[in-house]
Amino acid sequence: MASVAWAVLKVLLLLPTQTWSPVGAGNPPDCDAPLASALPRSSFSSSSELSSSHGPGFSRLNRRDGAGGWTPLVSNKYQWLQIDLGERMEVTAVATQGGYGSSDWVTSYLLMFSDGGRNWKQYRREESIWGFPGNTNADSVVHYRLQPPFEARFLRFLPLAWNPRGRIGMRIEVYGCAYKSEVVYFDGQSALLYTLDKNPLKPIRDVISLKFKAMQSNGILLHREGQHGNHITLELIKGKLVFFLNSGNAKLPSTIAPVTLTLGSLLDDQHWHSVLIELLDTQVNFTVDKHTHHFQAKGDSSYLDLNFEISFGGIPTPGRSRAFTRKSFHGCLENLYYNGVDVTELAKKHKPQILMMGNVSFSCPQPQTVPVTFLSSRSYLALPGNSGEDKVSVTFQFRTWNRAGHLLFGELRRGSGSFVLFLKDGKLKLSLFQPGQSPRNVTAGAGLNDGQWHSVSFSAKWSHMNVVVDDDTAVQPLVAVLIDSGDTYYFGGCLDNSSGSGCKSPLGGFQGCLRLITIGDKAVDPILVQQGALGSFRDLQIDSCGITDRCLPSYCEHGGECSQSWDTFSCDCLGTGYTGETCHSSLYEQSCEAHKHRGNPSGLYYIDADGSGPLGPFLVYCNMTDAAWTVVRHGGPDAVTLRGAPSGHPRSAVSFAYAADAGQLRASVNLAERCEQRLALRCGTARRPDSRDGTPLSWWVGRTNETHTYWGGSLPDAQKCTCGLEGNCIDSQYYCNCDAGRNEWTSDTIVLSQKEHLPVTQIVMTDAGQPHSEADYTLGPLLCRGDTRLLKVWRRESVIFEIFPSLFGRRRWEDGLSLGVQHKPGQDESFWNSASFNTETSYLHFPAFHGELTADVCFFFKTTVSSGVFMENLGITDFIRIELRAPTEVTFSFDVGNGPCEVTVQSPTPFNDNQWHHVRAERNVKGASLQVDQLPQKMQPAPADGHVRLQLNSQLFIGGTATRQRGFLGCIRSLQLNGVALDLEERATVTPGVEPGCAGHCSTYGHLCRNGGRCREKRRGVTCDCAFSAYDGPFCSNEISAYFATGSSMTYHFQEHYTLSENSSSLVSSLHRDVTLTREMITLSFRTTRTPSLLLYVSSFYEEYLSVILANNGSLQIRYKLDRHQNPDAFTFDFKNMADGQLHQVKINREEAVVMVEVHQSAKKQVILSSGTEFNAVKSLILGKVLEAAGADPDTRRAATSGFTGCLSAVRFGRAAPLKAALRPSGPSRVTVRGHVAPMARCAAGAASGSPARELAPRLAGGAGRSGPADEGEPLVNADRRDSAVIGDTGFLRIGRAGFELLASSDLPASASQSAEITGVSHHARPSLIF
Repeated sequence: MASVAWAVLKVLLLLPTQTWSPVGAGNPPDCDAPLASALPRSSFSSSSELSSSHGPGFSRLNRRDGAGGWTPLVSNKYQWLQIDLGERMEVTAVATQGGYGSSDWVTSYLLMFSDGGRNWKQYRREESIWGFPGNTNADSVVHYRLQPPFEARFLRFLPLAWNPRGRIGMRIEVYGCAYKSEVVYFDGQSALLYTLDKNPLKPIRDVISLKFKAMQSNGILLHREGQHGNHITLELIKGKLVFFLNSGNAKLPSTIAPVTLTLGSLLDDQHWHSVLIELLDTQVNFTVDKHTHHFQAKGDSSYLDLNFEISFGGIPTPGRSRAFTRKSFHGCLENLYYNGVDVTELAKKHKPQILMMGNVSFSCPQPQTVPVTFLSSRSYLALPGNSGEDKVSVTFQFRTWNRAGHLLFGELRRGSGSFVLFLKDGKLKLSLFQPGQSPRNVTAGAGLNDGQWHSVSFSAKWSHMNVVVDDDTAVQPLVAVLIDSGDTYYFGGCLDNSSGSGCKSPLGGFQGCLRLITIGDKAVDPILVQQGALGSFRDLQIDSCGITDRCLPSYCEHGGECSQSWDTFSCDCLGTGYTGETCHSSLYEQSCEAHKHRGNPSGLYYIDADGSGPLGPFLVYCNMTDAAWTVVRHGGPDAVTLRGAPSGHPRSAVSFAYAADAGQLRASVNLAERCEQRLALRCGTARRPDSRDGTPLSWWVGRTNETHTYWGGSLPDAQKCTCGLEGNCIDSQYYCNCDAGRNEWTSDTIVLSQKEHLPVTQIVMTDAGQPHSEADYTLGPLLCRGDTRLLKVWRRESVIFEIFPSLFGRRRWEDGLSLGVQHKPGQDESFWNSASFNTETSYLHFPAFHGELTADVCFFFKTTVSSGVFMENLGITDFIRIELRAPTEVTFSFDVGNGPCEVTVQSPTPFNDNQWHHVRAERNVKGASLQVDQLPQKMQPAPADGHVRLQLNSQLFIGGTATRQRGFLGCIRSLQLNGVALDLEERATVTPGVEPGCAGHCSTYGHLCRNGGRCREKRRGVTCDCAFSAYDGPFCSNEISAYFATGSSMTYHFQEHYTLSENSSSLVSSLHRDVTLTREMITLSFRTTRTPSLLLYVSSFYEEYLSVILANNGSLQIRYKLDRHQNPDAFTFDFKNMADGQLHQVKINREEAVVMVEVHQSAKKQVILSSGTEFNAVKSLILGKVLEAAGADPDTRRAATSGFTGCLSAVRFGRAAPLKAALRPSGPSRVTVRGHVAPMARCAAGAASGSPARELAPRLAGGAGRSGPADEGEPLVNADRRDSAVIGDTGFLRIGRAGFELLASSDLPASASQSAEITGVSHHARPSLIF
C-alpha cells in the first residue's frame, strides 16, 4: 500500500497548479477591469485620421464625443489604432464598436501587442492567424475573451475588413488588470549564482518557473550540477529551448543518460515566453508557453542528487568570476522563481544567497530593431539606391521557411546591367547581368530556409563582386568595368510594370522577414517607409516579423516528418506505415480478421491494432481457418534445457521478447475474443523436494510483470497444472507431473488461456538441490482469434484507457471521456456488426464525436433507396455529415468555422444496388478526403490559415439526422470513428425502427469462395462450403496436393462392386445406373518429368472408361470409351511437351458428345465423341498405377503400367475430389492408397524446370519475410511430436526452426500412416488424434 500511496502522491504533486507558477503573483482573481476608458487622449494614436474630430482620442468604447470614433484618412489594410496602457498590464479581453451613428465599422481586425511600441507581435486565435470577428453595425459591442491572456503595454488594432458602404470606424475597450513584474537583464557575459539553503531534508519536488525574452538565438538560461557530473541545464539553441538531464554515470546504459527534451521554436523573437519545469523523482514536466512534455526518466532518482548551487544566465568557470564555459544568455528573465522563492527579489536586495557575475541589471531594454514582414510573393519594398556611386553595397538580415524566392533586384545606371539576389534550394545566389556578357553567378550558404536569422552582405565594384552569408564568403571576379549604382532597389518582388532582367522570375517574390537593411553606408528606417516618407511598398507588415512555425505543434502523426514553407506544412510519411496529409491513416488492416475478409490467404502480414491510433503496425502470422488466428512469435530460445542447481536457487530464468511491443501486445490481446499460449514441459531424473506441501517449484511472468503460479487451464492462483486440476497427476501429492520428481521422464502439456495475463514474458524454474535432475520446455507463440473492438457502453471510468490509450490524445476523443468495452462471444464481431434501418425517422444515437483536429470515419452500407444520411453530428455552428445524396453520389460535408465544405464521390454505377459499399472519410487540418470502394479518392484542401478545430457538442446520429428528415433506409455495418468500432447491434436492440444485423452478404462476398466453393450465409458474415471443391481452407483456395512415388496409386470408389450378370436383381442394376453421366467436369494439376504417364483413369462396371495420359513425347492424350462394343475415341493435344517438370493445369468439360479441353486457362480445343454420350455405371477413379485395365487400348495400358511419378493436385471429377477424400477425410472414406503417396504443400512449390531430384522431394514450409501470403505453402503434416501443439476447436500449431504455420483441424492427416507418406492403407474412418 505504501508504494501505491507514493505513486498517487507523485501524480498529485505533478498536477499543474498556480501555487507553483507565481508568474502572475499578486494579480487579483478578477482580471477584467476596463483599462482604456480612463486613459487620456494622448494614450491613443493612429496611422492617420480623417479629421481632427475623427482622431484616435475619440475611440473609447461607448463615447460620442468628436465624430463618435476613430476613422483614418484612407480606408485600407495599412491603417492601425494604438493604445498605450502606460505600463505592462495583463490583458484578458477586448471589445469593439463602430463609429457612433454612422455607417463606419470594422468587420474583422488583427490584434497586436508590444512592450515598447516596437517589434509588434500578433495575437493568434487557436492555431490560426486569422483576425478577430468585428461588428455588423455601428453601435453594438462585440466582446472577445483572450485565451490565453497576454501581458503588454501597447496594443494595436489593424482593420482587415469593414462595411463596404462606409469607412473604417472603431471604438474600443481593453480589459485586464495590473501585472507584477520582476526583471533581470543579462548582457551575454553575466550570470546569477543562487546558493540554496543546505537543508538536509530535500524538497519532494523541484519547481522552476520564469519568463524570458531573448536578444540572441543561443544561450544558457539555467544550470545546476552534482558531484559526479550529473546536471540539469536549460539552454536556448537556435531559437529552441532544450532541457538536458544527465545522470553523470558512465556505467549506466546509453538509454538512461543523457535525456534531452526540446520545446518551442522561434523563441529568439524578442518577445516573452514562459517556462515551467517540475521534477519529482524521475518524472519531469517541461512546459514552454502552451506546450508541455511529460517524461519518465529511466533509472533511479540520481538526477536530483545535485549541489546546492544553481546558476542563471550562464555557467561560470570555477575560480574565474567573469569566465563562462558555454555561450551565455543575452536577454531578460522575468518573475524567476525556484521552489516558490523569488530569485530576482533576492538579487535586487543583494542577499548573500545571490552572487552576481558580470553586468546584471534589473530593467529590460526595449529592442530598437524594426523588422519587416513580406506577407506574399507579390510583396515588395522599393528603396532608393546609392545612385551615382561606382559600387553596389547592400547588407541585411532575413529569415524564412521558403526554399526559393527573390530577395533583391536592382538596375545599374546608363543601361550597364542589373543584378538579382535570390534564394534557390535554400542557397543564396547572386546573378549580375551586363550587356554583351554572359551572366556572372555566385552562390553562398546552404539550408537558409531554416527559419533562423541569416546575415547577408553583397557588394560589387569594378573587378569583382562578393556575397557573404553568415560566415560563408563567395567571390566572383569581373571584367574590369564601371559599376554605376542605380536609383532604386527592390526587396522581395518588383513593381507590376518592371521589366528589368531577373525581376520577372518563376521563383516568385520573397516571403519572410527582413531587418537591419543598409544601402551603401546608410541604415534604412522602415518606420519612415510606413509613414510614406521613404520609398514605397506593397503587402508588407512593418515593425513586426510575422513568421510562425507551422510544425509546432506538429500535426504529422505516427512519426511523420514535418516540413514547411511560409504558407503551409507537409508531412513525409515514408517508412511510418501510414498515409494521408498528416500520416493519419494506416496502410494496414487492424486484424487478421480484416485480412481474411479481404480474401487474403494465410501468411505474414502487418496489422495495426488501433488503426489510426498511436500504436504502430507490427508483423504477425495470420492463419486463415474458420476463425482467423493471429500468431505473434517471440525471440526466445526454441527449447530450454534445465539441469540441477543448489537448493532453492533458480535453475533457469528465461525472458521472452516478442515481435510486438508492450502496447501493441496489450491492444491485440484485449481486443481479441480468445488468446492462448502453450508450454510443453518434459522432466526426468529422481529428486525429492525438501517441501512436501505441494508448492510448485516453477512460475511464470505475464505482460503486466505479475508472477503467476497456475498452469494450464486451471484458474489463476490455483497453483495447479491441468493434471492437478483434474486430479490425475502421476503423484497425488503434487499438482504438476514435473513436481513429482520421478525417476523417469514425465511431461506436462500446458495451455495458458487467461488472456489478461498473456503473453508469457518470463519463465522461472527452481530446484530442490538434486544435481542430476533434468528438464526441458518449449514455449509456443501467442495465439489470438476474434475481434471484439466494439464500443458498447459509454461511461466515465478509466478501464478503456488500457485498451484505447489514443482516445485521450488531442487528435482523438474528448479528454476524460472513458468508453467501456465489453466482450461477448462471436467471430468477426466488429467487422460484421451491423444495423438495419427500416424507417426514414429511425436512427441510432451516441455521444458527440470529438475528433477536433483529425477525424476519420469508415463503414459499409447497402441500400435500395436513392438518398439518405448515414451519419450527422452538430455543434453550435460546426457540423460533420456523410450522406448518399443521389443514387450515384456520396457526399462528405463539414464546417469547422470557415464555412461549409463538401467532398463528393460520383460513381458510374448506382450505389443503391443492394450491394455492400465501403466509405472512408477523413478530415484534418490540411483538408478532407472521401473514398468509396475503389473509386478515385476525392480531396478538398483546407483554406490557408483558417480555423482548424471541429467543435461538436450534440449527439452523434447514425442513419438519420437531428431533424428526423432525410433518414437512411438500408444497412450500415462495421462503423469505426478514429479506429474505434461502435456497437450498432447493441443500440439497435433498444431502438424502435432499427434492427440488429443485416442479411444478404453472399451477393457481395460470394466471389471470395473460389474453385467451386459455395457461399453460405451466417448470422454474421459468410462461410465458404468446400464440400464439392477439390480445394479446402476458408475460401476453398488451399491446394490439396500429393507426391506419387513410382508404382503408387490412389483409387476413389464411386460405389461398391457388385458382380453383373444376366439375372442380376433390378435393385443392383438400379444402383449401377445411379452413376450414369451425360456430362462431367474434370480438373487436375500435375508436375512430372516421366513419360508415358497416366494422369487419371475412370473405370466402369460396363467396361467403359476415360483415360488422361501423357504420351512418350509429353503430349496430352484423352481417350473416351463410352460403348464397350466400340473402339475408344482418342484425341491428342499437342499443346507442348507437358512432362517438363513445370506445373500444368488441365480442365476437361464434356457435354454429351462435345468435349472441351483447356490447358492453363488459355489454350483450348474442342472435339466430338463418336463412341457414345453416356458414361454408365461409373465404378472408380484411379490416380497413378492401374493394376487392371481390362478392355483398355494399348496406349492406356502402357501408361497404366507405368503409372505416375510426380505431383498431382486439385483433382476433381464432377463432385468427387479423390485427393481431398484421402488427405482430408470427413467421414467414411472411399479411397484406397497403395505404395508411397506423400502430401505436398503445393505442386508449384520449388522444383526447377527439369529437376527430377527436386521434384521427388516434398518441401518443408519456411517463414516468409514480408507481409503477404505464405507462397511456400503449409508445412507437411508429419509434425514432429516435440514441437508445440495447441489442440482446440480450430486447429493445432506446429512450430519449427524454419518457420511456423497454424493448420486447420481439417488439415490433419487421417492417421499416423499419413504422417510422412501413405503406404498401402485404406481409410474408412477418421481415427482420434493422439499426442
